[in-house]
Amino acid sequence: MQIALVLCLVAAAIGSGLVAGIFFAFSTFIMTAFSRIPAEQGIAAMNSINVTIVRSPFMLLFVPTAILCIVIAVLAVLNWRGGASSLMLSGAALYIVAPFLSTIIFNVPMNDALEKVSGSEPEAVALWTTYLRDWTWWNHVRTIASLFASVAFVRALMIV
Repeated sequence: MQIALVLCLVAAAIGSGLVAGIFFAFSTFIMTAFSRIPAEQGIAAMNSINVTIVRSPFMLLFVPTAILCIVIAVLAVLNWRGGASSLMLSGAALYIVAPFLSTIIFNVPMNDALEKVSGSEPEAVALWTTYLRDWTWWNHVRTIASLFASVAFVRALMIV
């Protein structure tokens, strides 16, 4: 059981850390770069990313890490280890709530709305302006939470 727990924590630390890095790239330069090009081009680029990402290896990292977090939370509760279990639950909750659920609740609906517009019409430009601000804000949340989840899993590994 101890080996399985360690393997789960290592995989979750790596998974949430990699996800944090991907989100970090979007927060720090990809969305900024998109904001510097005409709305029509930015919309087309983001729509292309949104289609590509759901068929990419990213999904083999993003979803299984969420499932792993559920397993870790269950293991933490079933075999309480004090501080280690608190860190395990914290990391799992951080990843499930912010990166995973906020993606479903906030970022995906914004992506769906963006998919319905194109061109440089005033409504497309207005949506793009709002999208850049709001999507990026939620992406900052996902970035920070993924990073903190990774840190929590590493810390749990140090004391488990």
